[in-house]
Amino acid sequence: MRLLSTYLMRTIALSSLLVLMVLLALAALFEFIGQLEELERSYGIAQALMFSLLRLPQLSFEMMPMAVLIGALLGLGGLANNSELVVMRTAGLSVGRLAGMVAIAGVALMIVTALVGEFIGPSLDYYARTMRTEAKLGQENRNIGNAAWIKDGPVIFHLEHVNSEFEFGGIYLFRFNDDNTLRSVAHAENSVIDEEDNWELEDFRETRFQDDGVQVVQSSRAIESFSIDSELLGVTLVKPISLSARGLLGYVNYLKSNGLSSDRYETEFWSRVSSTVTVTLMPVLALAFVFGSLRSAGYGARLVIGVMIGLAYFLASEMTANSGVVFGFDPAIVTWLPSIALLMVTIFALSRVR
Repeated sequence: MRLLSTYLMRTIALSSLLVLMVLLALAALFEFIGQLEELERSYGIAQALMFSLLRLPQLSFEMMPMAVLIGALLGLGGLANNSELVVMRTAGLSVGRLAGMVAIAGVALMIVTALVGEFIGPSLDYYARTMRTEAKLGQENRNIGNAAWIKDGPVIFHLEHVNSEFEFGGIYLFRFNDDNTLRSVAHAENSVIDEEDNWELEDFRETRFQDDGVQVVQSSRAIESFSIDSELLGVTLVKPISLSARGLLGYVNYLKSNGLSSDRYETEFWSRVSSTVTVTLMPVLALAFVFGSLRSAGYGARLVIGVMIGLAYFLASEMTANSGVVFGFDPAIVTWLPSIALLMVTIFALSRVR
């Protein structure tokens, strides 16, 4: 049984890898063509090509469910054409036992998918986007950065720009009382977070609103301590797709603790979890189709079926996730609906196998 499990795992893994390489080649081509419209003097063909290549790990994470489904259909279909699956059934293996064996291959591919989606894809995607932005701005404007609004309990920050060195330029601080009335407004000409995550404010000026009047406090250099550190600040400026699952969870906790909406980031997190877990299901679904309606079909028919099911799952995932954000549905529920539907189809298809 161990020999058969290894054989099935190798067959599914090699076929899935081949399909993934084809899909990534097409994705890289379309990504590169899309970047041609944004070419500028400082952002040329070489930078556009580099951007497209750096995006491939994140794209491979997104395409893995489809790649595993098509790869399993082709790999198991080849075994069926060579009557190898028939021999396994004749030797006494039940459909359930075979489903468990191919599910092991799905688990192995799921682990690979999770590692790519957590440690490789997001970091390279963020680097690619940062590289593109810096190339467009040019060397002389490399430290411009992005403006940002951040909330930390009763304090709201407005940062004029944030660069990779966490130098923010001018900063405004709005402090509020417990009843949400404005307590003070402060401004610093320059600000930076030091190695101990303290905020250093230069040319600091604060206007405090009190019951008996207004008080103005000035200082050439002030040290403030907030719960917003450099790591969390960096997360606030990154697109959800460029965050790891750990980064998403950390930022969700920050948003909830400050009474801010976290639906967008929760949806991204649960979409990744459901998509990753679905990789385990794809080989079992492929086995059901190979034993069922595709038993005597050729590679072309299996390829078409795999692409159709994969696209349907991808579109359903995107639609449910986006509708959940728009209509305020629970992300932990709505993002699992396509996977649950796929599970039901798999169970139904396996139940019809003789």
